Amino acid sequence: MTYNTDLLDKAKRHPEKQKNPDRPMGKKPDWIRVRAPQGAVYKETREIVHSAKLNTVCEEAGCPNIGECWDKKHATFMIMGEICTRACSFCNIATGKPGDLDKMEPLRTGVAVSKLDLNHVVITSVDRDDLEDFGARHFAKTIEAIRFKAPNTTIEILPGDFGGDQNALDMVIDAAPDVFNHNLETVPRLYPTIRPGARYFRSLRLLQRVKERDPMQFTKSGLMVGLGETKEEVGQVMDDMRAAGIDFITIGQYLQPTPKHAPVMHFWTPEEFQQLEKMARAKGFLMVSASPLTRSSYHAGDDFAKLREARERKLAAATAAE
Repeated sequence: MTYNTDLLDKAKRHPEKQKNPDRPMGKKPDWIRVRAPQGAVYKETREIVHSAKLNTVCEEAGCPNIGECWDKKHATFMIMGEICTRACSFCNIATGKPGDLDKMEPLRTGVAVSKLDLNHVVITSVDRDDLEDFGARHFAKTIEAIRFKAPNTTIEILPGDFGGDQNALDMVIDAAPDVFNHNLETVPRLYPTIRPGARYFRSLRLLQRVKERDPMQFTKSGLMVGLGETKEEVGQVMDDMRAAGIDFITIGQYLQPTPKHAPVMHFWTPEEFQQLEKMARAKGFLMVSASPLTRSSYHAGDDFAKLREARERKLAAATAAE
């Protein structure tokens, strides 16, 4: 089998993975199809992002939906640099020792959001375990800058776990994003190999804390499937999420970035994703997005509008029942 040389070049960004044996990257099934990035709006979005010297998870993680999203001026900004201090076996973000934080990045992010005229923006970040507050203050400043430069834009954040530091977490919750998203990513059994730097119950507790401190702040979390999990394990994670008060679940197919990353154990079919969606809705989530190409920020703006409507309906129904 021959490998894509571009993917092998990308693998050099992951020195900790070079000891791994090459895992064959099989052919993707027919239902995983994306169009190549193109069009004037896509180019305009890229120019705004690059001219502001900002990073996006769309590019750094090799998201398959970049063409569709950027053609609608939907970009997920990735703050605090492009180098992560952790080495999750599924992730294509570069790993290593990050540089100092860019103090002007929050303001540049706010300006870019304003130029793109976004109704909804998603802000994520690399993990910064090298920082005393794990980057919490920088996250809060970015939210504040967007509020200042684009006051009509709703804000969704997708941070790491802040090392379990509750003071750091509370600082970000108090910055009042509209949606606090933190992905559990996979089932507990697979954490030692897939998310070695994270802890399942620490992530779950983080999302529960958001609801305790600000009950009206939407919480959201996502899963990748295809790493060897069972349907029963996915169902248990859904139950854990609902016990923590999580409003919105996303479920998508894991795609192997390079031969050095964790292999795809199973491609879930569109019919299987429909079953997962039905299961999640039965468990009481306000919103569910489940499909092979679903990602945390995919259609985030449209989904946020639906999320608000779903809560309003739920509250109205509860009031009528009293």
